[in-house]
Amino acid sequence: MAEETNSLEKQFSIQKIYTKDLSFETPNAPKIFREKWEPIVDFNLGTNVNKLDETVYEVTLTVTITVKSGENNAYLVEVNQAGIFTMENFNEQEMGPMLGSFCPNILFPYAREVISDLVTKGGFPQLLLAPVNFDALYSQHLQQLQQQSAGSTSIN
Repeated sequence: MAEETNSLEKQFSIQKIYTKDLSFETPNAPKIFREKWEPIVDFNLGTNVNKLDETVYEVTLTVTITVKSGENNAYLVEVNQAGIFTMENFNEQEMGPMLGSFCPNILFPYAREVISDLVTKGGFPQLLLAPVNFDALYSQHLQQLQQQSAGSTSIN
């Protein structure tokens, strides 16, 4: 009986964390460096999940930052930070939060570091991104899906 219980234990492991893609653009260089620095930051997040086999998933977190100074684009940075995760014995209700919140939460500090390094190497003041509440974002995403499905099932 103990063997059966052990075989159903939830198992989570990180196989690999890596930068899948990155881009840094400074469209108005060198002019932007001579202007007064008044940054306006636009921050966007996205995730993508790719099932590699029965218990292995690739989760990719995409972070896009566009910074303007005044009316001019100072820089655009985009990082796709990915990880390969093994997850065994999680039920369907648990897999959503694992893939939509837990894994992106693991990836975000790596993406934040890559972005900070790119921005600094691009000649701009360091950009430190605040932590993100992926649990809240995932809950928000579920609410949007529920609202969409409720809207599409209404009778005309």
